[in-house]
This record gives sequence, structure tokens and C-alpha cells, in this order.
Amino acid sequence: MHKSNRLAKEKSPYLLQHQYNPVDWFPWGEAAFEKARAEDKPLFLSIGYSTCHWCHVMERESFEDERVADFLNEHFVSIKVDREERPDVDKIYMTSVQALSGQGGWPLSVFLTGDLKPFYGGTYFPPSDVHGRPGFLNLLHGLNNLWCNKRNEVTRSSGKLHQRLAELCEQAPVTGYPLNAGTLDKAAELFRQEYDPIDGGFGRAPKFPRPSQPAFLLRYGVRQNNEAAIKMVLHTCERMSRGGMYDQIGGGFARYSVDSKWLVPHFEKMLYDNAQLIHLYLDAYLVSGEERFVRTVRETLDYVRRDMTHPEGGFYSAEDADSEGKEGKFYCWTLRELKSLLQKAEVEVFIRHYGVTEKGNFIDHSDPDPLLQQNVLSVVDDQLSDEERKILQSAKAKVFAARGKRVRPHLDDKILVSWNGLMLGAVARTYGVLGATQDLEVAERNFEFLWHNFWDEDAGCLHHRWREGERDTVQLFQGYAYFLSGVIDLYEVTIDPVYLKVAIAVADAMIERFFDHEHGGFWQSDGGGADLILRMKEDYDGAEPSGNSVAMLSLQKLAAMCDRTDYIEVVEKCFVAFAERLDQLPQAVPLMLLALDSQLETPRRIVIHGDRTGNETQALIRAAQSVYQPNKVVLGIEGAVAGFVASLPGSKKSTEIAYLCTGQSCQEPTSNPAVVQQFLRS
Repeated sequence: MHKSNRLAKEKSPYLLQHQYNPVDWFPWGEAAFEKARAEDKPLFLSIGYSTCHWCHVMERESFEDERVADFLNEHFVSIKVDREERPDVDKIYMTSVQALSGQGGWPLSVFLTGDLKPFYGGTYFPPSDVHGRPGFLNLLHGLNNLWCNKRNEVTRSSGKLHQRLAELCEQAPVTGYPLNAGTLDKAAELFRQEYDPIDGGFGRAPKFPRPSQPAFLLRYGVRQNNEAAIKMVLHTCERMSRGGMYDQIGGGFARYSVDSKWLVPHFEKMLYDNAQLIHLYLDAYLVSGEERFVRTVRETLDYVRRDMTHPEGGFYSAEDADSEGKEGKFYCWTLRELKSLLQKAEVEVFIRHYGVTEKGNFIDHSDPDPLLQQNVLSVVDDQLSDEERKILQSAKAKVFAARGKRVRPHLDDKILVSWNGLMLGAVARTYGVLGATQDLEVAERNFEFLWHNFWDEDAGCLHHRWREGERDTVQLFQGYAYFLSGVIDLYEVTIDPVYLKVAIAVADAMIERFFDHEHGGFWQSDGGGADLILRMKEDYDGAEPSGNSVAMLSLQKLAAMCDRTDYIEVVEKCFVAFAERLDQLPQAVPLMLLALDSQLETPRRIVIHGDRTGNETQALIRAAQSVYQPNKVVLGIEGAVAGFVASLPGSKKSTEIAYLCTGQSCQEPTSNPAVVQQFLRS
């Protein structure tokens, strides 16, 4: 093993994975930039994340190769970036590579001038030339020759690319795109055309769950009484949870399916996917009443609590696809293994239920000597008797216990306030819908962990990453937006005024630091550092929702809770900034379409008066959370900041009552949970 390089001093698990490479890596920062300028060398920027399969492959093939390392060290200054720690850096250079090559992904490989402007880039490069793709070492030779002999050409092309991207970032929004119910109709029709009626989901393989897309369709279907749209979502949820992308033994979803049937996953598990999918499956349950969706929520939360939670309450980021250098080894089974583990009756039920065969359905391709006859477990036969279900549960317990003795995939144990905010909201809502106090305990512990470790009271700012007692210094809009959303969800299921106060503080800080008052929309970073050549706005609701979409939804709710017209003005400017995107490419912004739907309808407010810990008050909160009505807000009179709340005639009474309000108009107060439910359904 080589001696450690300077990445050994970093906290990112991804950077630490590269601490023994012979490449002379730098972390992102002025030391690398200064060395490149002083020695007149180009920068090689490699961006990835610790659970990225192809990042591992490129490390083994290239960054551990002495010849590659020697050439990099002599002719380039090499930088490693964890995209999850610095999504702002990743966004700039991913956009640049997409502009240069028409595609992106990780590992992201970009070559920069000394002033940080990209002049060449791509994703994974193999060690040798193959299928028209240059080998990495040959590429390095070619780029070094270009740098030494055609510098003017390099400088000119990098300058043009930077200018083009800067103009896109700074241009005023295009006007003339009216946003109305027709925008939602057009988007729903486009999603319908992408729908897979056989296996569910949208588009072709590989299939990502992308929860914001079915979330929009479900809301559209309920609002328009469109049974076809609702069925698309419920069918998709059913197929995903029956497939191999869902961990049938331990709970939780993998990142995506490599096929169209949700059968063979890319086995890494991400916190942000599971948080969004909990929200989606809760909504599917509320709309359909089907208990199978509850099981998926419970099993996924069990997984998060068991395997993804820090002892102090924070949630870890991800688990790898690989273990012992082989993709899926932790999750897959051969028929022989199962027969040696289970009794005869258990084997029969287990292999019928999960479709296990001698041949298997998955071959590991991550090693020259792949594992054979592997089975990814998916539900293929669910027609079991009560007795067979008992046998299946016994078999699953044995398989789970045996799996626990295997070498687990790598755990990325850094804690991000952004992804934690998503999961905080998911756990809080699960408590609100299902009522298990253990979920509330998990949510409140998580909030306390985040508030204590990430919020800087003196500076009024929210940090982004924490690991091993140390937090970073960067300010990222996504963290504010996601955390704000989670805190609002926690407030709505507890009506504890402490959480409302926190939400207001975070929202105000977010607007002050990141909002573009001239053109609308939120910048991804606060512009406080000299290490970014561009400030960009993210609007794409992909695997992760865009911070702008999440912030708009949160500010709409907070405005309804607090009578803050300034929050609505921010949201309206965001709609102006992204109107062209919403109108011309709604497929890119499904969560922002939810915000548009909310903007077109006056929210329903359930204002609850009474002891928030009392049984009667809790019953009213549960009633409000038990109905699928996305455009609602639940708030308490205790600690209220909304002007209209103080004027409610019941606010001085001691009884537990709920006011059911639309706009500034409220119905007679009620203590009957059924009346609350009816108000939300009407």
C-alpha cells in the first residue's frame, strides 16, 4: 500500500477512499489552484461519491496505476471532489461537460485551466482504448500535448464555453408564458405518454423511481378525478415494491433498476431516494387505503432506523452497491445457499414467492471472475395461504439473519443536512399518518441533532456536512430548502411552536443568502467564495428534487401559516424565473408543478386549539394527516404568528377544537375528527 496522500486529512468518505492512491490528489481549494498557476499546469478535476460503482472501477483501473499516477503528477494538478459535499461545484462542471459532450454522469472527469475554466471533459474513461472511447492514459498524453503546443486554442475554447454558460446563468427570464391549469394538463398528458402500462414507471430502462413524477400525477389525478392517472401511480408503486429494486429481505430501495421490470437494481441505497419514496407510498396509501403500501413504508423506515442512523440521531448518506469488490454480493442468493439454510417447506414457499431458480437472474460484472447463479429476490407469486405466509416470515427471518453475517457494503456515514431534511419530513409524516410514537421519537431526535450540529446561531446560517464531530464551512441553498421542508412537516404533526419558529428563521436566512431579487429563483450557493466561476440555479427535479421546487412548496405553506405575503412574493418571482421551463419542458420540473398546483388554489388551513399533547388534540391532528390533501396546512394557536389566528373566537377557550379555514373564512369550530376529514375531502 502507498503512503497516504493529503486526502487523509479530509472528512469525506469518498476522498478518504483515495487517500492511498499514488496520484498526488488535492482537495478542492486554493492550494491546488495556486500550484496549477505557479507551475503553469492544467487541473484535472475528478468528481464522484463514495457509493459510485464506476468511480470505484476507474480508481482501480487508473488512479491506482503507477504509470497513470506518474503522468498525472508530472503534468497536471489533480483534485478530488465529493459531489454530495459540493453539489455547487459538481453542478458547474457537470453542466460544462454536458455542453461539451452531450452527456454526463459519475465519475465526472474535467480538465481546467488555471482560472478554473473547463476545456475538456467526460465521465468514466477506461484504462485502454475501447469501442471508440479513448484510454485514460492516452487521453492524458493528448491533452498534455494540446496544453503545451496549442495553448491559445485551449484558452480560446474554454473562454467561449464559460461565456456561454455565464450568459445562460445571468439572463433575465423569458416572459410570455402564462401558467395556469392548462400547464398542469399538458404535463399530465406528457407523463401519460411516457408511462409503461406493463411494468409501471415512466420511460425505458434504466428506470429511476424519481418520486416527484408520480407524486405530481397522483395529485393531478385526485384533483381532476382522473382515475387513469391515479392507477398509473398505484401500479408503479406496486411494481417497484415487488421488484428487486426493493430490498425484499431488509427493506429500503436501491437507486434504480437497470431493466424495465424493476428486477435487477444498481444496488446502492441512497437516503434521498428512500425519503422521497416514503412520502410517495404514504400518499399512495392515503389515496387507495391499501395496506401493502403501509408495509413498504414501515419496512423502509425500519431499514433507515436500523442501518442508516447515527447513535445521536442523524441519518447517514448511502450504502454502496459493492461488497468484497462484487456488485450485489450482499443481497443476492443462489438456490444452493437457500436450500442449505432453510427447511424444506420454507424453501418451497420462498423460491415460489421470490422466483428463485438454479440458473439465477443476475451475473456480477464487476470482477473478472464473476459470481454465477445469483438471484435478485423479487415477488413473482403472492398467492399464498395464511399458513404459507407464516412459513415465508420464518424463512425471511432466517435469510435476514444469515445475510447479517456477510460483509456489508461500504457505508457513507457523512451526514448531510439536505438529505436529512428530506428524511426528517418523511419520518414526521409517517408518524402523522400511522401514529406510531417511535417515529415521532426518531424525527425529534433527528431534528435536535441537526439543529445542534448544523445551525450557527451567531451567524444565522446552516452548514451542510457533519462527520465525526466536524462540520464544513460551505453554505448551500439545497440544505436550507430541504431542512426547511422537513421542519415544516414536523411542525404540522406536532403543532409545537418551537418548530414553527425554527422554520421561519431558516426561511428568512435562506431568502437573504440565496434569493435572486432581480430575476427570481434561488442561487445554488451564496456567492461568498472565490472558488466558483459561476453561480447557478438548479430547477431539475431528478433523482433529487431541485432546491427551488422544495423551497417554493415550503414557502407557500409557511406563508399560509404566518400570513407572510413576502414569502408569496418570493414564490411568485420564482414562477416568473422558471415559467419557460414549466411551460416548455414540464417533464423536467414535476415537483415545481406541484407548487404551481398549490398556487392555483387557496390552501385549506386546519387551526387547532388545545393542549397539543392531549389525546383530543392528537386525534384532531391525526384526522388532518389521515386525508390525502396536499394543499393543506395544519397549525396550532399556541405560539401562533398568523394575524387571523388571534381573532378566532375559540382561541381563548380551553376545549380542544379545530377551525377549518379557507382563506380568511372559517367554519364553525369542531371537536369531531370526522368533520376535519370531511372538510379536507370536500
